[in-house]
Amino acid sequence: MAGAEVGVCCRRLLLRPRIVLFGDSITEFSFQENGWGASLAHRLARKCDVLNRGLSGYNTRWAKIVLPRLIHKDSSTENTLAVTVFFGANDSALKDMNPKQHVPLDEYADNLKSMIQYLKSVNIPEDKIILVTPPPLHETAWERECTAKGEKLNRRNATTGEYAKACVKIARDCGTEVVDLWTLMQTNNQDFSRYLSDGLHLSGEGNNFLANQLWSVLERRTLTLPLQLPYWRDVDHLHPEASLLESPHK
Repeated sequence: MAGAEVGVCCRRLLLRPRIVLFGDSITEFSFQENGWGASLAHRLARKCDVLNRGLSGYNTRWAKIVLPRLIHKDSSTENTLAVTVFFGANDSALKDMNPKQHVPLDEYADNLKSMIQYLKSVNIPEDKIILVTPPPLHETAWERECTAKGEKLNRRNATTGEYAKACVKIARDCGTEVVDLWTLMQTNNQDFSRYLSDGLHLSGEGNNFLANQLWSVLERRTLTLPLQLPYWRDVDHLHPEASLLESPHK
């Protein structure tokens, strides 16, 4: 009898759609208070899981190696609505100042292409992949951070821009979506420092900016997703199984 009950329950498992956020520290920190990942998760509560797979300090060379350990072919990939791939802030570090994180521009582009090809191989097509360029670098603010650690300035905004352009080109060549954060944050020569907390990572305003940019891409993909399971007032408290196991909100 118990086995039969387990079998019935298993047939009614709720497989919630998911969005995977893959990137460096700007992604890892995105679930902090007012973070862009948390904002997306809030907007999609009870509709879609938003998974944080951010890895602070990582570049595309390392990301390419670990991606198959984080996303692999199984039932969850079929239920994946989108994957964001957000690298470049570390790859674009100056080689002489930060050789550990630096990745040459051509290799960075090849690594992005390789990750797109891998995702496609596990049934996540290009129209579900969203590349995000690194944000602009505010050199004065970031230099203060470097100096406080006894280091010299190890990044330049112009260099970061070259990586952003490469990211946009790969997206266009491969047919993926792209959010060109580097360009968007500097539109009309605006003061982009307000988007950054330390010259490199996103401030509250920067997190909100990115969340809105991504939502403009994701909203149409999630618009028709139903809320999973009934609203609590709609549950029959005398016969909850009838509401919760036979609910149309599957």
